[in-house]
Amino acid sequence: MRHFGHIASEVRQRLFHQEPCEFDADSPARLLSAALGATLYSPATRPRLADDVLKQVGRGVVSMVLCLEDSIGDEDVVEGEENLVRQFTDLADRAVTELPLLFIRVRHPEQIPDLVQRLGPAVRLLSGFVFPKFTEERGIPFLEALSGAEAASGRRLFGMPVLETPELMYRESRVDALEGIARAVDKYRDRVLALRLGVTDFCSSYGLRRAPDMTAYDVQIVASVIADVVNMLGRADGTGFTVTGPVWEYFRVQERMFKPQLRRSPFLEGQAEELREALIEHSMDGLLREITLDQANGLMGKTCIHPSHVLPVHALSVVSHEEFSDAQDILRPERGGGGVLRSQYTNKMNEVKPHRAWAERTMLRAEVFGVANEDIGFVELLAAGIPD
Repeated sequence: MRHFGHIASEVRQRLFHQEPCEFDADSPARLLSAALGATLYSPATRPRLADDVLKQVGRGVVSMVLCLEDSIGDEDVVEGEENLVRQFTDLADRAVTELPLLFIRVRHPEQIPDLVQRLGPAVRLLSGFVFPKFTEERGIPFLEALSGAEAASGRRLFGMPVLETPELMYRESRVDALEGIARAVDKYRDRVLALRLGVTDFCSSYGLRRAPDMTAYDVQIVASVIADVVNMLGRADGTGFTVTGPVWEYFRVQERMFKPQLRRSPFLEGQAEELREALIEHSMDGLLREITLDQANGLMGKTCIHPSHVLPVHALSVVSHEEFSDAQDILRPERGGGGVLRSQYTNKMNEVKPHRAWAERTMLRAEVFGVANEDIGFVELLAAGIPD
């Protein structure tokens, strides 16, 4: 699979200076952690889940979480487990060649070996598990269960802890909680694909809910947690992990995702400002601002609960030609000694040593999301990705 793989090859060639790379569930963990993109959550109880998964491939989804936790009621867990086994078996029987990375969000560690055993041969379609309300004490049993299930199945399985407990919100316990999480995930570093932020749970600790015109960063008590998580767990010195952006809660199912103008042409002919206004009118402005702030604050990818959120996340993750040019210049071997140079766009100075980590991160993003051509921006990428 690849990002923007659902659009025609000739369209990709016109959009991209460097096309997104191909990857699959067996690709290196470093590549997969960056490639997660907009991870779409779906309740495990959906009766046509296999069909839903295949439908999302056609919309550009490359990672999904099938949820047995907060998205379903306590009384539906048994049926959710049974449904997952049926739907995975259905997908395996169809011999589909392209599927998203599939993860199961469990409630308890005991579900991990049980589900792996019940999936049987269909476990080959599973990329791993998501661990809710992760702390050092709660998390170690999840990671141990994952390690055991991996050995039993012979299948590489990843874990994605969700950081969402009150201990992370409360100032007096936050540092201790983060240090404990750091110990736990470092011990199982090879199995931890990414850390996910549960901002809805953070808000619930104080009875808060952000409005559709507010980002997580406008809620200062939440923004402080995100900052500390990145500070302690997302460092660029080789000790950090990929930390993904929080969920965006709002969508409109009664309207078309975007105005009809977005479907006229992927190359737009001067309509960009009109289309940006269309996005704002359709309650997308808050989402777009939050995605931008996610990236500015060191996060990569995003948890999504509606398909309409996927394309904006991916379109804003594509590396601009200017960013790519700067990153290339900074990383040239002859620049290894440091120094300062004027960018090829002649609008900034690139400092080789301070900007090196940024450049390396940008080149990884360029590999998985591609590099846009000089005249291609967010709106063109978004319009090209909307299914017919």
